[in-house]
Amino acid sequence: MDVSFYTAAVGAHQQQRRLDVHANNIANVNNYGFRARRPDFQTLMTGGVRGIDETLQRGVGSRLEADQVDLSPSGFWGTERPLDYGIEGNGFFALLNPTTGEYTYTREGSFALSNVVETIEPEIDEDAEEGAEAPEPEIVTTWYLSDGNGRYVIGTDGRPITVADPVNDVGLGKDLSIGLFDFVNHDGMQSEGLSGFIPQDKNGAPAPADGRIVQGYLEVSNVDYAYELAKVIESQRSFQYMLRMVQTSDEITTTVNGLR
Repeated sequence: MDVSFYTAAVGAHQQQRRLDVHANNIANVNNYGFRARRPDFQTLMTGGVRGIDETLQRGVGSRLEADQVDLSPSGFWGTERPLDYGIEGNGFFALLNPTTGEYTYTREGSFALSNVVETIEPEIDEDAEEGAEAPEPEIVTTWYLSDGNGRYVIGTDGRPITVADPVNDVGLGKDLSIGLFDFVNHDGMQSEGLSGFIPQDKNGAPAPADGRIVQGYLEVSNVDYAYELAKVIESQRSFQYMLRMVQTSDEITTTVNGLR
């Protein structure tokens, strides 16, 4: 069969993937801290490449190689809520999952207080008189700054932030020493949830960021609705052209096979 059939078939499939990326951006246009993704296409090899031990696989047309995260800054939405934080400039908030020990990084700073209640059993006094009343266990409540989903916010000292007095220690203008971290390389960070990222080995170790934390504000999504809508229309048109190309290629092949 003519190579145009395969070129068009690959193109149609990749345009569908591209459409999914733009549709996901549009779906999250109103989610605080969301970072848009940009499709990145690469041309496939059109000829065989023979190596020392094997022949490398070849292809036709182009494919969606990756959808890179757009970390460009966006605006802020004022909430006047003391536990809402935005980032002006570079950086991420760090979140620790206490169950798995995994760190997640995000620019979405809508935080809350979570309490952990522990029961500390008293030490047994072996020298106490028989029949003496045993001491009561101590109930200790620790308040953590969290993302509301069970993950703790990391402070500038690299440890989860605790709040001694949840009434008086939290408010506009109160410094909770929230940490701000960044990476030398952002390429290939794995998405987690709506606005979280999990760094990979190639991203390097987190380091203090040079951004600034703004209290009482949330960073809005950096999705450009008009741009995304234009790209959706462009992807739909390209998809239609690819299908028309498949149909035309099939008709040509049918005509050739029908010649007597």
